Amino acid sequence: MKKIYFLLLAFFGLLQMNAQILNPVKWSTRTEKISATEFNLVFEGIIEDEWHVYSQFTPDGGPLPMEIKFKNAKGNFDLIGKATETGTKKEFNDVFGVDELFFAKKLLIKQKVKITNQNGFKIDANVDYQVCKSSCINDKKNFTFDIPKITAAAIIPAAPEKNTVLKDTISIVPDTAAAQKATATEKKSVVSETKIPPKQPEQQKGLLSIFIIAFLSGFAALLTPCVFPLIPMTVSFFTKQSKNKREGKKNAIIYGISIIVIYVALGFFVSWAFGADALNSLATNVYFNIIFFILLVIFAASFLGAFEIMLPNSWANKVDKQADRGGIFGILFMALALAIVSFSCTGPIVGTLLFEAASKGVVGPIVGMFGFSLALALPFMLFAMFPGWLNSLPKSGGWLNTVKVFLGFLELALAFKFLSNADLVLQMHLLEREVFLAIWIAIFGVLALYLFGKITMPHDSPLPFISVGRLFLGLLVLSFTVYLIPGLWGAPLKVISAFPPPIEYSENPRGIGKTNQAIGVLPEGAEYGPHDIVTFHDYDKGMAYAKSVNKPVMLDFTGHACVNCRKMEINVWSDKSILPILNTQIVLISLYVDEDIDLPLKDQFVSKLTGEKIITVGDKWTDLMLSKYKTNTQPLYVLTDLDGNSLSETVSYVGVEEYLNWLKRGISKFKK
Repeated sequence: MKKIYFLLLAFFGLLQMNAQILNPVKWSTRTEKISATEFNLVFEGIIEDEWHVYSQFTPDGGPLPMEIKFKNAKGNFDLIGKATETGTKKEFNDVFGVDELFFAKKLLIKQKVKITNQNGFKIDANVDYQVCKSSCINDKKNFTFDIPKITAAAIIPAAPEKNTVLKDTISIVPDTAAAQKATATEKKSVVSETKIPPKQPEQQKGLLSIFIIAFLSGFAALLTPCVFPLIPMTVSFFTKQSKNKREGKKNAIIYGISIIVIYVALGFFVSWAFGADALNSLATNVYFNIIFFILLVIFAASFLGAFEIMLPNSWANKVDKQADRGGIFGILFMALALAIVSFSCTGPIVGTLLFEAASKGVVGPIVGMFGFSLALALPFMLFAMFPGWLNSLPKSGGWLNTVKVFLGFLELALAFKFLSNADLVLQMHLLEREVFLAIWIAIFGVLALYLFGKITMPHDSPLPFISVGRLFLGLLVLSFTVYLIPGLWGAPLKVISAFPPPIEYSENPRGIGKTNQAIGVLPEGAEYGPHDIVTFHDYDKGMAYAKSVNKPVMLDFTGHACVNCRKMEINVWSDKSILPILNTQIVLISLYVDEDIDLPLKDQFVSKLTGEKIITVGDKWTDLMLSKYKTNTQPLYVLTDLDGNSLSETVSYVGVEEYLNWLKRGISKFKK
């Protein structure tokens, strides 16, 4: 009887151990046959409510993007493009200052491959991803796809019926969470396909912002010297050349609609030519960002008066000849002539818009060009319908060039955002936060001087005085410039948080002139962490220091790309009741579970828990979490004594009051 009680106790104890090991994504995989030698390798997932998985295309500098690796490709298969995704959402992350791309509830990823080995083989795939809710999990899954012999009779259904067991098609290596529940002998399992219905259309918030920005950009382009003078000329042409006023209004409206059609067609062409996969990857692609930085600098120089960017005159001449034909066809070519003639002013704006809109997916460029062309076309239509308004239209003059120069300064400032993106991805630290802000302060400072009339450009008219509107705009730009200056000393600058590099990516992340008052000289192996807290990243060195000062240890299981870890540091650690405790009463050891640095060969080992080889530093800390604390979520905070024994329960993503009480309970149990 005692043995039975013991077994029951052990059984429920194991259940309790596993209770905190979370596995919020249920994966399934399948293959789709496209042709005799081409297949789609399909990854599908059902995600628990409130959890989300980050996409492959989440920008660098933010949460950890998914990474898919395929093995044994040489001589067996070729990857065709990058894996495509269906069902992602986009939201701005104010912690990292980037637009994060993620899956919620469902995920669908397809990788197209071309088979080069006719004899049949296995494709091994590894998916490394981050899934978050109030806490985050860095997880890895291994999958094996069995590719059959390529023969004329070989048929793999593109979409197997629901509940069909995929025999001899897919094998899945058990994941980390399942490994604890599985028996000691691990076997490859055959899974049933979970069919995910097509994603319903969702209106993304980003598209509305793109439309608004594009509309304002179109209005700005309207006020340039290439476009504004054409308004009265074009409207007068339609009203005078038409047989009656009604026909003149109709032709002007057709003209405006033609402008919209031309620019929307441009947006559609960009989306069609590149595809959603390429467009989504633009924001994080180093080469695209560098190329676009160069283009924007060229565009800015053109706007500032260095030279004119124009399409070949022969294009405009050919289009003008077609416009003489009259009718709807002629009006369409008149609109095309406007686009060509005004390219020197509209081209840089359109190019910038297309690049920015591309990050919103395949629909972004179309929505962006619609907003831009609508703002451009509306005045031509409205003034044709109400010709009397032309009398109230400001006359062309030097102010038009002022608008163009103003746009040139904005293009120049924006150019460094793209250069910063490339620098962040490459981690070269050439354009750190202070350097970026210094450049922006210089650009907007010179713009303020220009608006006040202290600096003139090559095509500017004499300026005997400045208008009230120009004065107010100059004061606004000067105020913005002054606002940027404290950023050089570590101010957060929340108004522009999405533009400069994050505070951590700077010459002095703690801010100029700030010192830690708790310890004058940093101990060996320590560095200043968030809020100047002395932090160790080496477990052994941290424990050795804790013993030397006889203080309890706080283990902080975190991640470089852990959103909620950053939120805890910003909102909880900074609290006036908690920060003094972290600075003076404990020794902080932060262990990064996504640290992708290989351990020395002598320190690599096979996990007793999962049986997998531990190769990286991050894997080592993940294994420690799983084996000792029975959880795989971050953030995870553990208070221990000098022998590594827990002083209290662990906590994760909690509020200030709960975190403070947890600290006090644990520290009170520490025996000095």
